[in-house]
Amino acid sequence: MNNTIYIRTLKRAEHTVFCVSDGQKYYYDSQFNRKIPFSSGQQVKRSIMDSLCEFTKKVPSPTTFLFDVTKQNELKEGEVYGTCDPSYIDQLFGGWMKAAKGGKSRTLKRRSPLSISAMRGLHPLLAGVENFNASFDRSDRRNNIVIVRDEQGNQLSEEEVIGFLEGKDRSLSRKWIPNQRRASGLFVSDIAIDLRRLFSVSINSFEPEMSDETIEKLKEDGWLMSNNVFGDCLVTPKAVRSQWIKGLAEAIINWKITSNQSRTFSLMDTLAISISNNANLIGGSIRAKLSEEDSGKAQPIVDESLSGVDTFVTLQAEGYVQTKGESADALQKAKEELVKRMANFEYENQLKD
Repeated sequence: MNNTIYIRTLKRAEHTVFCVSDGQKYYYDSQFNRKIPFSSGQQVKRSIMDSLCEFTKKVPSPTTFLFDVTKQNELKEGEVYGTCDPSYIDQLFGGWMKAAKGGKSRTLKRRSPLSISAMRGLHPLLAGVENFNASFDRSDRRNNIVIVRDEQGNQLSEEEVIGFLEGKDRSLSRKWIPNQRRASGLFVSDIAIDLRRLFSVSINSFEPEMSDETIEKLKEDGWLMSNNVFGDCLVTPKAVRSQWIKGLAEAIINWKITSNQSRTFSLMDTLAISISNNANLIGGSIRAKLSEEDSGKAQPIVDESLSGVDTFVTLQAEGYVQTKGESADALQKAKEELVKRMANFEYENQLKD
């Protein structure tokens, strides 16, 4: 029985920002001497969880923020933790961690069954960062309100402002925004789904994932007692699984970067998706190869005939990659394949021969 599903997604980004840190976050590739933009695995996971709740029409789980009042009558930030309740879809798939202050209660921890990589360049020569200067210009409007303050914060009169600007070539309706960064190129992201833990939550009292109250509540809600290689566990009811599998597949296939703002918007459309149970093969299904004629160039490759891998190619891909089997319903077929693989797993009888 195959326990893990691997998914590799190829996306195209154009002049956009998808992980903000001094413009666009990047790392340095020492071999090719280039700055490579990336989106962290945490941001990709957050985007998938947001899409998951959107597609399933489920309210995300609440988060508890704790603060302490100090002797100086100031607020000091304390712990932050989730509900530790897998009846929330984003908690079941996203995992949780609750460590109470002072160690007076047991730490509750569930590792997410989804291992998610950063979204990074398919190859250092196929993704990059552009530097440019931007501006915020409203000089064509005559109804702007301009306020100039002195060192004490007092507002200057119009006459004082005019006098101050004498001999200065300065507009008060334009702002110069230097040193901006945008990302463009081909990007990949990898996901591994551990089917053994996808719908199973451990009830091991030595390494607890849930409180006793939550365990009893789940039993009353129809969660099933079972066991797997990790020990005794509760399994999500079959009726819930069938719906949540569809939602998870939809989210994995169609997630988007939720911080992609209007001034940096890019469709970041998916060019290809590969699905396999073999970790060694999934990397070769969507890859890049250095040009034999010019070592400063790389060629993207989508291998559509790799044995042991199901690869789905969208129509947009043919503009950037040499492909043969692109289709308009590629993402729908990828979703159906992912649903089939997840639905066929024996969640309730994992240890049977």
